[in-house]
Amino acid sequence: MSIQPVVIITGASSGVGLWAARSLATRGWLVIMACRDLAKAEAAATEIGIPAESRRIMPIDLGDQASVRKFADEFHATGLPLDALLLTAAVYLPRLEAPMRSAQGYEISVATNYFGHFLLAHLLIDDLKQAKGRLASPPRLITLGTVTANSEEFGGKIPIPAPADLGDLAGLAAGFQAPIAMIDGKPFKPGKAYKDSKLACMIMSREFQKRWGSTGIVFNTLYPGCVAETLLFRHTPPAFQKIFPWFQKNITKGYVSQPLAGERTAQVIADPAFASQSGVHWSWGNRQKEGRMPFAQPLSTRGTNEARNERLWDLTMKAVGLA
Repeated sequence: MSIQPVVIITGASSGVGLWAARSLATRGWLVIMACRDLAKAEAAATEIGIPAESRRIMPIDLGDQASVRKFADEFHATGLPLDALLLTAAVYLPRLEAPMRSAQGYEISVATNYFGHFLLAHLLIDDLKQAKGRLASPPRLITLGTVTANSEEFGGKIPIPAPADLGDLAGLAAGFQAPIAMIDGKPFKPGKAYKDSKLACMIMSREFQKRWGSTGIVFNTLYPGCVAETLLFRHTPPAFQKIFPWFQKNITKGYVSQPLAGERTAQVIADPAFASQSGVHWSWGNRQKEGRMPFAQPLSTRGTNEARNERLWDLTMKAVGLA
């Protein structure tokens, strides 16, 4: 009797997470769709044809640490193993004039995109350790990155509103409560808050590799190409939502469809070729070419400063109540 692999996917009600769930379900995986809106997730899964027997939908609000802890408890109560954890959920609120706050009082982009995933990964890391040897390939913790958080790539150099830069972590070190809303302690910029949160997630993956790589878990991030037509952009101006996909298709050539991005993400989760390296950032590049193979993309110095990354880890442990 064959073993059915199990994956938890955050943000699985739309975009890359949803289509990755479909691709993994077609490969025979049981997909745990970790979502804030269960009805939305159910409707989306049905619409794109994820079989009911291949999915379970469980509630989580990544912006609320109590909800993250409750999700982990409820997952453990199922008795299911965990072969992969895929972190794709994100909020992007570039039009905010003042910061929104999480239940714990943190700026919402960092609280959801980074703190929530950091806490969830810690609560489930033992499950991934225990899965070693269950399948032919190793357990994996995969995080969706973004070109805008990596100044090594052209998209990460765009100065509007500012490139991702965590500075000296002054805001986080000062407690990251009101009136502080940025990790670097500088004035609030909502678009940069999103970029900073994604850079922090990419650093998180590298730090997991450094601390738990010897356990046999594969820790990687990926950029599947510019997925310009997802609900991530629903809070941007209507004109942007029309122009951005056209610009990516015709000018930058970076555009990828949601199904293709989901398939690429599923490959990083399931395919043996992506298990040979841990601690890398997989990319299909800024300009899409048919048949192009993925490659390990370097991160900028803003993501590879060892001393700062370790300090970011320690400060985040405190922010999520793990230290």
